Amino acid sequence: MSSIKDLAPIEVWKHFHTLTQIPRPSKKEAEVIQYMKSFGEKLGLKTVVDQVGNVIIKKPATPGMEGRKTVVLQGHLDMVPQKNNDTEFDFEKDPIVPMIDGGWVTARGTTLGSDNGIGVAAAMGVLESNTLKHGPIEALFTIDEETGMTGAFGLKPGLLEGEILINMDSEDEGELYVGCAGGIDVSATKSYVEEEVPGGHVAYELIARGLKGGHSGMDIPLGRANANKILFRFLMQAEADLKVRLSEASGGDLRNAIPRESHAILLVPSGATGDFEAKVKVTHEIYRSEFAETEPDLEFICRKTEMPAHVVPLSEQYGFIRAIFACPNGVQRMSQSMKGLVETSNNLAVVRLQHGKFQALNLTRSSVDSAKVATAWKIAAVFHLIEAEVALTGEYPGWKPNMGSAILKTCQDVYQAEFGKIPEIKAIHAGLECGLLGGVYPNLDMISFGPTIRYPHSPDEKVEIATVQKFWDFLVAILENIPAK
Repeated sequence: MSSIKDLAPIEVWKHFHTLTQIPRPSKKEAEVIQYMKSFGEKLGLKTVVDQVGNVIIKKPATPGMEGRKTVVLQGHLDMVPQKNNDTEFDFEKDPIVPMIDGGWVTARGTTLGSDNGIGVAAAMGVLESNTLKHGPIEALFTIDEETGMTGAFGLKPGLLEGEILINMDSEDEGELYVGCAGGIDVSATKSYVEEEVPGGHVAYELIARGLKGGHSGMDIPLGRANANKILFRFLMQAEADLKVRLSEASGGDLRNAIPRESHAILLVPSGATGDFEAKVKVTHEIYRSEFAETEPDLEFICRKTEMPAHVVPLSEQYGFIRAIFACPNGVQRMSQSMKGLVETSNNLAVVRLQHGKFQALNLTRSSVDSAKVATAWKIAAVFHLIEAEVALTGEYPGWKPNMGSAILKTCQDVYQAEFGKIPEIKAIHAGLECGLLGGVYPNLDMISFGPTIRYPHSPDEKVEIATVQKFWDFLVAILENIPAK
């Protein structure tokens, strides 16, 4: 099998391969920060690591291009660490194993990191090149985009001089993005006192698995199942019909990933085990039918397990199950101003019910700030009803489209000249860093584009090889056509 290092354009793929060999999950980017710092210094370019860990590398204009506007090439260094349950992998130590699969590059059992490694690699290719024509370049490599946008939040005024920002974190080739959603984290927590296990019960593990998951913004309109929601939907019925007792539950890993798996340990009255197992089988078929198009590998199963030491008190169990069942999830409203765009959504990303602690973590997104806040408070209201503590944190703004943007016009003209068609203009239901960066540098004229990436934030993540070439050719042509100051 060929190495991805041999793919074209080599200017991008050789750097992307290097990035796959450097562990870089969000909040654990020290090694890749040091690598990028050394990369810039070895090229003899002015390189700065700011106080939060962002890396800025500045390259002078090529001869004859000194009078062009300065362009900021921007991408994030971190990646989402997701793996299949049967894959042994430590994201803080192990290199990603990229594989060529037909016309795509994917990874063996884990996320690939093409989000946003391809964008970072393209900027590295520009910095390293001795043949490209371009004006002054500032490459901004941010940290922790996936779990808090810490890098963008921490960027200070005065570090950048650029007038145009090209964000390379979009995931559909042939589309230019001019706006994005903002977000806010909604976290509900509550402590409870566990009870001893009652007699006359049989212990079961209940499992929802085989779901596709995916990006909690871009994939939210695809109708995929949320493992936490379908698990607690069943628990709601089983509690009412069979008087089951809940010991623990756990589902999801990251706020920005739709949960693919969720499980619970519960006790079933000895005389109701047959009914319980039958109910699980029926529910499995119901879920398979409901999600036939989006979740062909969905499994909803149960198996007997060892008796746990404790259960959740009945009064608390009643509230926890209903709060998760009632929590808003998925698309809440479509945009009125841009057809087909999700305006507001929520991802019930993580549920933990263990050792006397309840936790529900959500990520609410919207391109309308007032709707974002209203939805967050709706979620808070659900958990306030069970007297949980609710915190709204990590709020970041959206990026409002500017249809009169000069860089948008340049990109449209260049794309048509290069590929013979006009690119689509879109906004994205995801948290690009443009909103935050525009707040720090309000005079930046911004655009976002990238190659085609599918299933980001999941082990099915893949990037289409042919579109990486088009993405690179487009970027090179834009840099040649940046207008004068």
